[in-house]
Amino acid sequence: MDITIDVTNTIIETDRLILRPWQKCDLDDFYEYASVEGVGEMAGWRHHTSIDISKEILGSFISEKNVFAIEYKEDNKVIGSLGLHWSWANDESEYANLKVKEIGYVLSKAYWGKGLMPEAVKAVIRYCFKECKLDALTVGHFVINDQSRRVIEKCGFAFVKNSEYYSKQLETTFKDKKYIIFNNDN
Repeated sequence: MDITIDVTNTIIETDRLILRPWQKCDLDDFYEYASVEGVGEMAGWRHHTSIDISKEILGSFISEKNVFAIEYKEDNKVIGSLGLHWSWANDESEYANLKVKEIGYVLSKAYWGKGLMPEAVKAVIRYCFKECKLDALTVGHFVINDQSRRVIEKCGFAFVKNSEYYSKQLETTFKDKKYIIFNNDN
């Protein structure tokens, strides 16, 4: 079952990161990484071709209150996002009674390969299970996205099924894989 999680007043700190609500002043950092070709496309959206597109999406992050900005402590830049969204598991009868959210994440290409996204995802898993009392979290990745697959494996998600995802923005169907992790404290 889908539940609402409002991250407006939530700050999660890790060794190298601060996960926090988005702010209007994050626009330049957001555009800097979202405008790089190949970053958004790995998540199903077209890279931003103008700062106005970033401004519109930033506004939705702020108003929808379900996406963290990922700030790198070393340089105080916002280098990515991690959202809590409606999950594919809500349509599956075996998971229908679970309180579950889907996580989705994007990281600036300049910060790939440093272990930052597993650090962020693990922190959000703890938050969702301890603070929000979710029963499970789901995640998915395009088959072609090995970086995401590695993050998912490092964070302990279990493979559930192969699937397909149609990206309206890219007008492309991607083969993808779906995963789940359960809250063992419930």
